[in-house]
Formats: sequence, structure tokens, C-alpha cells
Amino acid sequence: MDLNNLKIAIVYDRVNKFGGAERVLLSFHEMFPKAPLYTSVYDPKKASWASVFSKIYTTFLQKIPILRNYHELMGWLMPIAFETYNFDNYDLVISVTSEAAKGIITGTKTLHVCYMLTPTRYLWSHYESYFKGSTFKGLTKPIVNYLRWWDEVASKRPDKIIAISTEVKRRIKKYYDRDSEIIFPPVNSPEVALVNHPRGGIYYLYVGRLVGYKKVDLLIETFNDLGLPLVVVGIGAELSKLKRKAHNNIKFLCQVTDKELVKIYQGAKALIMPQIEDFGITSVEAQGIGVPVIAYNKGGAMDTVIPNKTGIFFNNQTKESLKQAIAKFDTMRFNNIDLINNAKNFSKEKFKRKLQRSLVRSYSSWWRRNTSLASI
Repeated sequence: MDLNNLKIAIVYDRVNKFGGAERVLLSFHEMFPKAPLYTSVYDPKKASWASVFSKIYTTFLQKIPILRNYHELMGWLMPIAFETYNFDNYDLVISVTSEAAKGIITGTKTLHVCYMLTPTRYLWSHYESYFKGSTFKGLTKPIVNYLRWWDEVASKRPDKIIAISTEVKRRIKKYYDRDSEIIFPPVNSPEVALVNHPRGGIYYLYVGRLVGYKKVDLLIETFNDLGLPLVVVGIGAELSKLKRKAHNNIKFLCQVTDKELVKIYQGAKALIMPQIEDFGITSVEAQGIGVPVIAYNKGGAMDTVIPNKTGIFFNNQTKESLKQAIAKFDTMRFNNIDLINNAKNFSKEKFKRKLQRSLVRSYSSWWRRNTSLASI
């Protein structure tokens, strides 16, 4: 069965940045170049990468300029926005989402497959992190209760759900009571053998957004105590606070290009992931360049790191636990070939093959079932 003979649409929460999820979208575009992209808002200046799509459709939220970049203000409007779309002219709709895009409404002639990045984070798995210490927690409770109700309803709308990791599969079952298939997202790491350093680098490294649930404050406090060199790559709401807290052994690099990031990885002794990741693309990127990982032993890292072969885990999100892991890591050696080979398990080519097979099976089964029902 050739999926390209079908009329396909792709749906995503919002198009106003570039990160791991957006790389996934570009892989979908490579597979289905004629498929248009439906989203809530689109900022062409901040998301120039999206210009490759044949057409980008937006909702009424696009007419409110401030909402294009301050998505925190439009959470309560997202359900209404995505329910306004009509997909009756499509055979297959693929939603890529960590929020509301799964809530699109499709008819009996359209198959809806959801590639779920995670159940809505601020409503479920990370609710306390998002609202911890907020003076508006009480005021927002009615809105959160409404959004949770809608989110559960929306989770039943896809005909099939694909999870990006074992962690996300677990959350989907816990919060939505639905089963899902796992297909890891695509990560294409350049293979660059490390040279001129017996342990692969001179500093420890963090790469990611600087927001509360990423636990970068734990890294800062730990490395303040240890005095070891740490490089932090990323931007986010906590950047200023973290800079004020950090000692001179900690260096912040905000936005870097892909080429610059490769060089930064090359100089790293290890990538540290103190957070619970949905998947954790940086873990695979690092290993693909020959850099081992020190990770908290929950979340997506459990899928991407092979203990004592491509990295090590620490058991508690505390300074003591992380210090013990760093001390243990400092006595170990890792084989670049093992690291690079593990990263290949998450290649774009494998992602495309698995997704293609999954979509063909899903569409064929769905079509046969609908045809049988129509003949009754």
C-alpha cells in the first residue's frame, strides 16, 4: 500500500520555535511532502523552518498577535481552536502533539493517528512543577479542571496513538487509559570520533531549556560545590536566576548553531541529564558524537542510555546522588564505537521505516473495518 496515494494532513500544537518536536515534523514532511500543516498559530520569523510545508493553516488565534509567542495565555482557548478545523476531505490525519492537537475532530471517513510527545505536561505529569509557588494556583484551578476534563475527552479522539518512549507510553496509560505503540523519534547525530583527550573532553555539559522541571538548578548547586567545569547550553525563563547562582566554573552559552553544538559536544566529558525527559534527544545526540551520559534513572533516558556501556544513572535528584555518580563516572572508560552504535538505533531512517509500517497497518485495518461495517 502506497500512503502517498492518500490525502494526508499533519497537525501540530503551535509553530513558533524550533526544537526536537519540530525536527519530528520535518521528518513527517519528508515522508509526506504534499501534506499541509494545520496549527493554532504560526510565527514565520521564529519558525522559518516551516516554510517547506506546501500550506500552513492557522486558527482564529493567529489574529491575536500576542498569542503567537506567549502560548501560556492561550491554553484555555486551544480546545476551541482545534475543534474548528474540518478534515472531511482527508483520508489520514497525523497529529503531533504534547497538548491540544490530538483534540481535532475527524469523521468516519478519516483515520486519525496521533504521534504523542507526552500527555499535556502542565495538566498531568508536571502539574506541580508548573504551578509550584504560584500565587495564581487557586485562581487557575477552575481552568485547569476544565482543561483536564477536555484533555481526557480529546485523548479518546485519535484512532491510534503512537508514543515516543516507554515513559510516554506509561503516562498515556496512566492519564488517558489508552494503549499505545512506541516509535522513537528521529535523531541524526554526526559521527565524530573524539581525539586528543583520554576521557573525551574537559567539561561536563547540559543542553536544553532552562525551565524549572529540567532541574538545572540541581546542576548549578552541585557544580558550585564540586568546582568542576560545567557548560550550560540553552535559554529559558530561569536563565537569569541560574546565572546569578552560578560560580565562575560554570559557563552559559545561550543559543548556538547546530555546527557550534557539535563542537561543544566534542569538548565534553559527559552530558548530564538531571531531569525526567519525555525522550531526551540530547542523550542520543551526545552518544552519536562519542560522549557518554550521566542521567537521572527515570524517563526517556531509560530507553536511550545503556548502563555502564554508554552512560550511568543516578537514583535521586539530590546533590549527594549526583556527586556520587560523577565520582563513579570519573573512574570509568567508555568505547566510542559502543556510543555511536547505540545512537544509530534512533536514526531518521529507522524512524521512517517503523512509522511507514505502522501507518500502513493502521490504515489497512481501519479501512477493512469501516468497509465491513458499511456493508452491514
